[in-house]
This record gives sequence, structure tokens and C-alpha cells, in this order.
Amino acid sequence: MPRVRTPELMDAPGVRRDELDSALRFIRFVNRRLGGSRALIACLSRWCTRWPTDRPVTLLDVATGSADIPIAARAWALSRGYDLRITAIDAHETTLELAREHLSRQPAPIREGVTLELRDALRLTDHYAPGSFDYAHAGMFLHHLDDLEVLTALRIMDRLASRGVVWNDLARSPFARVGVRALTLGAPPIVRHDARVSVEAGFTRAEALDIARRVGLAYCTHRLMFFAQRFVVSGERQGAWSLP
Repeated sequence: MPRVRTPELMDAPGVRRDELDSALRFIRFVNRRLGGSRALIACLSRWCTRWPTDRPVTLLDVATGSADIPIAARAWALSRGYDLRITAIDAHETTLELAREHLSRQPAPIREGVTLELRDALRLTDHYAPGSFDYAHAGMFLHHLDDLEVLTALRIMDRLASRGVVWNDLARSPFARVGVRALTLGAPPIVRHDARVSVEAGFTRAEALDIARRVGLAYCTHRLMFFAQRFVVSGERQGAWSLP
């Protein structure tokens, strides 16, 4: 079945704050338990052996939601002696307010390494120069976009990141459809609706690889986390740290 894009309730400008908070709490649970945070950290863990020690490493997190993945990545980096600085952007004002609240509850060393900014993912080049960040990451976001916008967002991420890109998202499959219904039984209506339409807007392996090829991410590979029905398209450019 082809991708089907249905607007998600959490994206509506007038969504109720308590409903949005419920949706973001559910996404935090999914990222924590089903590999969303680990997907990014696994990539960084492979690449960090080449990181410089004389400056911070920078990451752009696109459509950050609760900023839970940046928080987890910053905590991982600190535990290994790396100074990972993350700029986390989101276009939804209430989402960003809730992200600030979630970030404020973290220890100071984590808070100090995560910056939250109100930005449109499709207009980031209005604010940041090419190569402004070492890496760019988008987690559970690109399925919110139509096909042309997906291509645009990935091109922008690739342009802004000088070292590598991580696209971390939902797989679309019969298994995922069954799984998401089981996972959201008894959940608030906004969670049930958005989780189920998200799967229908997800990507097959062939689609994700074709999109990556079309935007010039030939250095990226695809990995499926089968039981979580998530995938990661990620890669670090050859010789990423051989230049300043």
C-alpha cells in the first residue's frame, strides 16, 4: 500500500496543551523503550572515536518534540567524556514550551548542552549557514511531511551537516499496523489517532533508500529495527574529520 498522509492532531496550531502533552509523553515512551534514542546514540557511538578533543561536537535535531532524544544523546556523550552540543528546533510553539519544561527538569550539565529554538524545518537555511553543524538528526518527523517536503528537509539537513546525517523514522508494514494498535490500546484519543496515521505515513525500505539516493545521501545505509518497526538511514561522510 502507498504512503497515506493524514494530518496529525498534535501538529494542529490550536491543539489543546494537555492533549499535546499526552502525545509527547507517548513519544518519549516509544523513543525510550522502542529504540528511538538508541538509534541516534548507536550512530554517534560508531563515529565518536574520530571526534576531536579540542572543541565541542555539534548536532542539529530537527522537529525535536520533547527534546528527549537530544537529552539522551547529551547524557550519553557526557558519560563518555564528549562535549556534544545540540541545537534542537521545532516549529510548534506549544511543543517547544513543553520541551523547555522537560529540559528544565534535567541536570544542569545536560541543560547547558541543549539549545531549543523555534524554527521551521523547511526554512532552516534562512537561519543557519551550510556546514553549521557536524551532524543533523530527524527522529519520527519526516513521516509528517508529504513526499516533496521529505526530500527538501533531507537536502537541508545534508547541507547544514558537514559530517553526517541520521534519519530515524517509522517503517510502514502490516506488522507495524498490528503493533501500533496493540501499543495504543487504552491510550488517549490523540495518541491512538496520531500513532496509527503515523504508521500509514511511514516508509518502506525501498522508499527510504530511494529518497536517500535522490537527495544525494549515497554515503548512508538503511537499518531496520524489526520488532520496533523503526528504521535508521544514517551515514558519516568519508573523511568526515580529515578537514577542519
